[in-house]
Amino acid sequence: MAGKQIMKPWLNQFVEQRKQAQPVMVLGASVMDVVAETDRLPERGGDQPAFERGVHLGGCALNIVLALHRLEVNCTPMLPVGEGMWADRLRAEMARKGIESQLNVNGGDNGWCLALVEPDGERTFISFDGIENQWQPHWLESMQPTSGFVSVSGYQLSSPSSDVLINWLQHLPVEVKVVIDFGPRLDRIAPQTVQQLLRPGVILTLNEREAKLLGMQGDDVVAFCHRLYELTHELVVVRMGDAGCYYQRSHDDAGWVEPCRVQVVDTIGAGDSHCAGLLAGLASGLTAKDSLILANHVAAYVVSFRGGDCAPTVGELTTFF
Repeated sequence: MAGKQIMKPWLNQFVEQRKQAQPVMVLGASVMDVVAETDRLPERGGDQPAFERGVHLGGCALNIVLALHRLEVNCTPMLPVGEGMWADRLRAEMARKGIESQLNVNGGDNGWCLALVEPDGERTFISFDGIENQWQPHWLESMQPTSGFVSVSGYQLSSPSSDVLINWLQHLPVEVKVVIDFGPRLDRIAPQTVQQLLRPGVILTLNEREAKLLGMQGDDVVAFCHRLYELTHELVVVRMGDAGCYYQRSHDDAGWVEPCRVQVVDTIGAGDSHCAGLLAGLASGLTAKDSLILANHVAAYVVSFRGGDCAPTVGELTTFF
C-alpha cells in the first residue's frame, strides 16, 4: 500500500490530464525481436549455446508507441512497414495490440533483431536492418507537426539515410520539441551529426554509456547535464542504472529521481519504455520530475518481464507497485 500512496499524487494528475495531452509523433523503427537467453556472449570463433525465449514486437520507436498506447496517450506512429515476411508479421502483431503505423511503404521488408540476454538481464543486440532504416524524403512530406513532441531514435540517425531525417528535423517549427534517445548506436553517428543535433529545443535522454560517449567524465553526471543544458536549453536526462536518473530542466530545476527496485528479467526496451513514460508525462503537462517518476515506474515494470513489448497500463502500474 505504501508504494501506491507514494505514486498517487503524480499518477492521479497524469490520469486527469492525459486526454488533453499535447500531440506526440514517434518516428523510427518497427521490427521483430527474437529473444534468446545465453550464459555468456560468444567468443570469436566459438559456438555458444542459446535458448530461444520468444518472438516479440521490437524497435525503439515501436516500443515507445506501444507504451504510450498502453498509457492511453494518443500518438502518431510514423514507423515504416514494408513488404515481406517480417512486415506481414509486424502488421498482424501490431494490429493485435491496437497499433497501426501511418507509414506503409514499398520497396523492401522490415528488419529483425536477435536479442541475447545474459543471466543478469543485460541484453546485446545483433540487428538485421531493413526498410525501417531506408528513409526517403517523400515519406516525410505528409508529416508537418506544428506543436507538441517528436520522438526520434539514434538507430535512424546512424543509418545511411540519416541526412533525410536530420534535414526534416531542422526545419520543424520552434513550437515542436524534438526528443532524442541516441541509443546503443551513438558511436556510429558521425560527430558532426551529433553536434548538429545538440541545439536549442532538443530534449535529450541518455543512458550512462551514451553519456560517456558524449564526454561525461567518470560519474560526474551533474556537470555533464549542465554542459548539455547550456547547448539545448531543454530537459536533459541521464539514466544511471541502480542510482536512478539525473535531470536538468533549468538552472533551478535539476536533481536525482530515485529508481524503482524490481527483479530484472531482461533489459530489452528499458530505455524505450523510460522515454515513453517521459513523453507521456511531459505531453500531459506534468513537471519534469513527475514525468521522470512515471518513466522510472514504466521502465521498472518492463524490465520485470521478458521482451520490450510489455509496457503497463495505469492499472497495472498501480497494482504492481
